[in-house]
Amino acid sequence: QVQLVESGGGLVQAGGSLRLSCAYSGRPFSTYAMGWFRQASANERDFVAAITWDAGVTSYADSVKGRFTISRDKAMNTMYLQMNSLKPEDAAVYYCAANPSFGAISRSSNINYWGKGTLVTVSS
Repeated sequence: QVQLVESGGGLVQAGGSLRLSCAYSGRPFSTYAMGWFRQASANERDFVAAITWDAGVTSYADSVKGRFTISRDKAMNTMYLQMNSLKPEDAAVYYCAANPSFGAISRSSNINYWGKGTLVTVSS
């Protein structure tokens, strides 16, 4: 069974940190690029960060560069998003995503698999 399960969301003050996790199972995700998207209210689901299957290459949206770090532990079948210096505008539901191609993963329309999301709230 295909599963991407996010955890780690919550309420944090502006300037604080959170670490999101995405546990994956059921498919050969070890060979998939993986990423994080976020969606605030009725807005579109926006790309946040991505990582190749071997964790050798990462990519970030300009809005989070220098503050967020994506990583993955292949032995644990888990991907992470370390979020530092959080801002109110970072508040959203964060989704884990997987796609065979790293080059295509930054577009939500290309995503093959989604998690159900975890809510991040940032108070000012």
